[in-house]
Amino acid sequence: MNGGDAGVPALLRRLAGVERRIRVAVAERRGTDPAPDDPFRGLYLSDETVEALLAHRRSPWAAPAAPEPSGERFDALVRTARLSDLDAELLLLALAPDVDGRFEQFYGYLNDDVTRRRVSVGLALRLCGLPEADMTARSRLHGSAPLVTAGLVEVTDLDRPELSRLLRVPDRVVAHLLGDDTPPPSLPAVEVVGVATPDDEESVRVAAAVAEGAGLAYLTERQPGAGVDVGEATAARLGRRVLRVDVAGLVTAPDEVVAVLREAVLRDAVLVAGPVDTAPVATWVRTWRHPGVAVILSGRREWDPSWSDRPVLRAAASAMSPARRAAVWRDALGGDAGRVDPVAVCAHFQLSGPQIRRAARAAVLTARARGGDVTGADLRDGARSQNSASLERLARRVTPSVGWDDLVLPEPVMESLRELADRARYRDQVLDRWRMRPGAGRGRGVTALFAGDSGTGKTMSAEVIAHQLGMDLYTVNLATVVDKYIGETEKNLERIFTEAVGVNGVLLFDEADAIFGKRSEVRDARDRYANVESAYLLQRMETFDGLAILATNLRANLDDAFTRRLDVVADFPLPGEPDRRRLWDRCLGDRLPRDEGVDLDFLAASFDLAGGHIRSAAVTAAYLAAAGRRPVTMPDLVKAVAREYQKLGRLCLEREFGPYLQLTG
Repeated sequence: MNGGDAGVPALLRRLAGVERRIRVAVAERRGTDPAPDDPFRGLYLSDETVEALLAHRRSPWAAPAAPEPSGERFDALVRTARLSDLDAELLLLALAPDVDGRFEQFYGYLNDDVTRRRVSVGLALRLCGLPEADMTARSRLHGSAPLVTAGLVEVTDLDRPELSRLLRVPDRVVAHLLGDDTPPPSLPAVEVVGVATPDDEESVRVAAAVAEGAGLAYLTERQPGAGVDVGEATAARLGRRVLRVDVAGLVTAPDEVVAVLREAVLRDAVLVAGPVDTAPVATWVRTWRHPGVAVILSGRREWDPSWSDRPVLRAAASAMSPARRAAVWRDALGGDAGRVDPVAVCAHFQLSGPQIRRAARAAVLTARARGGDVTGADLRDGARSQNSASLERLARRVTPSVGWDDLVLPEPVMESLRELADRARYRDQVLDRWRMRPGAGRGRGVTALFAGDSGTGKTMSAEVIAHQLGMDLYTVNLATVVDKYIGETEKNLERIFTEAVGVNGVLLFDEADAIFGKRSEVRDARDRYANVESAYLLQRMETFDGLAILATNLRANLDDAFTRRLDVVADFPLPGEPDRRRLWDRCLGDRLPRDEGVDLDFLAASFDLAGGHIRSAAVTAAYLAAAGRRPVTMPDLVKAVAREYQKLGRLCLEREFGPYLQLTG
């Protein structure tokens, strides 16, 4: 091994120094060998064998194709892991057999046991020129030492005396020092590029604290993913890499947790993990304790002092600012953005940084599969694909398929619906940039009330709003909410609201008066608990951050305090004759063949029906026509109307049905 070659990396030059020390150790042992004529030689390495190894001055190290960058990996790791000179020497001694196979034989010879082919604690201390009884030196291999806490060196054979325990360097550390940055496939962490923007005040504060030596920060987030976003921006401000931990994939096995910290040390990265609401935070904080690694945790819970005795920086993590969201979108799309402005298309989607990156990748894949450029629809589909499936256990998911042209409503109602869509689309600008909703604890949500008789278009309007925003519609099933046991209804609603915050969708509470009803005078215990339930809902609606629509047939039954908190109230009237004419024409469509005798003016003038009943009658008439293998006729439509009257409990009168009355029997 030629230590004078300037092209040889520093690691190999260091190993040449280890080899020189081993020569001295071997010479010393040869001079003190009590049994040079041992007849059992062959069960271990002989002096001659070792001499031959030392005499064979092979140089297996090829110069790298390109000059080693400044801050060679071993030296960079020493700095990042905050290792002392002794730590570096111990790491080098433990690493040697993984780089040069001859060191296995050297160590077997010096350990006087050819089966123990790694350096022992005692041998390592002697090779460092230290006495074996030096407790200060021994402590550098104890559980709280940087080498061990970072997972750079493992002490094995713990059942043996300390001096005879062996030192091993994990394969991941060896691979990193030899130039391989591929992380283990089982590692629940990924390196990402942080993005910082000038208006990101929270990351400025956290970055300043980390720069001053704060090793642990906890960010309380109101929106899922906000803490991770701030953590990534903090690392970007510090010029550091980000190692983001997949909390769901991280098990509590000590080796897995240590592997995450080790990866952060190897990459000189800030460790970002969240949300940790259901995680063993105390265990992670205790394991991820290293002077060279800053740890940023986030969750919806407040910090519990029992989790750690370390000083912790506590801060709030608000939702990602529009400017930062735009920067992440542009960074994630790169040159694939084309002419589409992702911010204009997806401004109302409350996505975290990781979700934006996944949504961008999904949009690009969709566009490439189609053979075209990324479109606004691709971006919206990608954003919608990030919705968690957890809400579907509590609400029915509907993919919207209707638009503004499908609605037949009076103009005042249409204006209210457009206002609702605008509130959802521009709330970042109004609430965040212009600060138009002051007050602690108030949510950023948008809530609306759709009131009107059954069939007047409330549910369809909610679907149109969702379609306009590129979101899914989630219809809450009251059977999953209302519970006869005291307190259970509130728990069910809390689960729905909590899950809805992490989903970019429109939440529809149909028959809302059943759960958002008026408070009453307390006459018995049942009234008191009913009022407690209503009071809870009032508070929860105040802090809701999503888009919720309450639909009811009985507006008068809703508590006045609810209506005061609503952003938009739309009253859906029964359609007049012109609107009924349009509804009949729209519901019959242009694909269903019509007989020349179909009289839509008669249907609109004679039958006072809501849009939902007209749609149902049109479908019934279509089935009658299909069964008769002919175009739909006026008798088909009249019979279908009679069926709707039957369902409504209304009588078929001659003044309404006129000449078609005999068809109703």
